[in-house]
Amino acid sequence: MTTALDHLEPALSVRQVLTLERVLAGEPEVVAGAAQLDRAVRWVHVAEAPDVGVMLTGGEMVLTTGVLLAGDEGAQAEYIQSLHRAEAAAVVLGLGRAFPAPPDVMRRAAERCGLPMVVLHRPFPFAELTEEVQSRLVRRKFAAVSLSESVRTSLTGLITAGAPLQRLLDDVAQHSACPVVVTNLAHRVLATAGERPAVDDVLRDWERIARQAGGSEGDGWIRAELGGRGERWGQILLCGYRGDTATGRLLADRAAEALVLHRMLAGNSAHTWEEQSAQSLLTDLVSGVVPARQLLPRARAAGLPVNRRTFVPLVVRDGDPAELDRVLRLLGLSGIVAELADGATAVLLSLARDQDAAVLTANFAARLTETVVAAADPRTDWDDVPAGMREARHVADAVATGVLDLPAVVRLKDVHLRGLIRLLRDDPQVQSFAERELDGLLCGAGEDLLAVLRTYLATGRNKSRTAQLHHVSRPALYRRLEAIQTRLGVDLDDFEQAASVHIALLAHDAQQG
Repeated sequence: MTTALDHLEPALSVRQVLTLERVLAGEPEVVAGAAQLDRAVRWVHVAEAPDVGVMLTGGEMVLTTGVLLAGDEGAQAEYIQSLHRAEAAAVVLGLGRAFPAPPDVMRRAAERCGLPMVVLHRPFPFAELTEEVQSRLVRRKFAAVSLSESVRTSLTGLITAGAPLQRLLDDVAQHSACPVVVTNLAHRVLATAGERPAVDDVLRDWERIARQAGGSEGDGWIRAELGGRGERWGQILLCGYRGDTATGRLLADRAAEALVLHRMLAGNSAHTWEEQSAQSLLTDLVSGVVPARQLLPRARAAGLPVNRRTFVPLVVRDGDPAELDRVLRLLGLSGIVAELADGATAVLLSLARDQDAAVLTANFAARLTETVVAAADPRTDWDDVPAGMREARHVADAVATGVLDLPAVVRLKDVHLRGLIRLLRDDPQVQSFAERELDGLLCGAGEDLLAVLRTYLATGRNKSRTAQLHHVSRPALYRRLEAIQTRLGVDLDDFEQAASVHIALLAHDAQQG
């Protein structure tokens, strides 16, 4: 099994080697291949043999005086070609008795091959350069191994402690000091971590980044695949990592290992992270704590169409998020679904401007059974979406389970007085009013009578309908209504007194949850 350290190459670049103090003492000059100075130097090799290429494995900086090449231009050209075939990082030629000036044949061959060629104008002990570079490479290797174990220990500890995905990603972002993004195979963002402004900058340009996500790494963009048992299901990206690429790959691989383990321990649910991403976004939209404009990059990166769209905020009581998501796909609608608190599930539809929002919302509701779909008026401005989500949530909260004859889609105009009372439920005076009006039914056997009163008022004081719903005879209902009036000291045939009791009951139910 391949591990992160198997391909770890804690290398210095050719450019970095040339800036070392000991190397600068030799007055280095790049005479060819200047565009390739960022090549990684995996090792330093001193060799005078013309056929040195057969002894290389790639990534070496070869040091030579060229003493065996002097006077033979064919051997000089072949020497450079052999280094190129062996994928050497660079060749360093010490000028002196063999070559008092850079040889044109070697320089031209190196330029054609793109092989960095450096000459040293002052006598320089190759042993010092070898010692300096090798010791630095060893230290970097040791530091990389130490970092690898530190990251693994930290992430394993978090997983063992039952930490959520976000906590793991926060730890990865802390180690990498750059934004971290987790996506599915469609490059939709499932989770992020890092400094919020930096993450937002990444998400704002996510469409371009996503198109390049399958390409080569560069400029600090490092990725690792997420998957197991022959199946890929996502990737993790370090966005703009400023350390060396090898260490960045190590961090990404360690993070990927931890995320795969985390998902396996969580039950390997294919939608868990997608649901968490949608839940985080919709919860922030409903709460209004984060400005809508700041949430726009997250919505776009999550795959929600946002340009020139009509948004329909919905809240479904007692809805199964998986079922709602299935219905969206069945109807070919774009949207995100997430479970909120108290058994409510939020749905944000994103429709083309020429689509009929009312018809499509009704079609969506018609596919659901035994649920209440609360809808806000459509919004064409993203900044208005949070207010729409709160409106839909308010409508859903205002609809108690015992409300009768509701339309398939309930809107603000359908909740009337019930909606107003829901808004005022936490007012101390409203709470006091409800307790005072219902005092005779709020304890003991009064709870059964309270249920009868609730149905009686909800049906518009229809005695026949109330008796039918409670499965009692008309005389039995009359006796219960008489007991209610006696306990409350009211006449329910009097409109004003009945209205007062009804308002108190709505307030009581709203306060109860």
